[in-house]
Amino acid sequence: MADKSSIEWTEATWNPTTGCDRITSGCDNCYALTLAKRLKAMGNPKYQLDGDPRTSGPGFGVQTHEDALDVPKRWAAPRVVFVNSMSDLFHARVPDEFIRRVFDVMAETPRHTYQLLTKRPKRLARLAGTLPWPENVWMGVSVEDAAQCWRADRLREVPAAVRFISAEPLLGPLDDLDLDGIDWLIAGGESGPNHRPADPLWIDGLRAACGDAGVAFFFKQWGGRTPKAGGRLLGGRTFDEMPVARSRWTEPALVGQG
Repeated sequence: MADKSSIEWTEATWNPTTGCDRITSGCDNCYALTLAKRLKAMGNPKYQLDGDPRTSGPGFGVQTHEDALDVPKRWAAPRVVFVNSMSDLFHARVPDEFIRRVFDVMAETPRHTYQLLTKRPKRLARLAGTLPWPENVWMGVSVEDAAQCWRADRLREVPAAVRFISAEPLLGPLDDLDLDGIDWLIAGGESGPNHRPADPLWIDGLRAACGDAGVAFFFKQWGGRTPKAGGRLLGGRTFDEMPVARSRWTEPALVGQG
């Protein structure tokens, strides 16, 4: 957990689960996998379980952390919180019951705004009807190239107050991305020693598409060897647009009430 985050579109991170497995090309240079290896070497107790070396790595085995569930309740001041910066809540090895408990905590702390991001929207869509979706819970999917545009279709099945797309690391043009029902798009290039450069035409195409569709556009970075190496200017300016939450979920009526 971090009370502050260097990620431009959030303020804090909360990791009730840790660990993951690479599933698409967007995962090839995963920052969290690299960081987990470092945290294991430092003796951090939450990063001692190794994952499958073919898809994961040292310290990056999937785990749930009971002791982390109440952390947001102890934060008195409102925060924008990125949930599971070191994992994917909808990974197959995270039990349904634990996912519901995470959502219950978010519903019980309306002073915070929670941002969740997944590369596993099929499971998200299957579970969505069993979860609370108050206006402080934002849900996003990663779409790094054209082959993953289908993830936005599954996201549209979810009654989140904000539905967003993270096009980062952007690895190709997203000319056929359907932005219907999407509220926010974050775009960014990859960072790290093996980063794959983003073509400016890909980024500008997304910016224009968001403008046409009325979708808030946030340009996070060009990327490079370090996240800040290429800066954040697009056409000589920064784009830090944020979405407006809209109610899409009706809380189930309590049996016997009324």
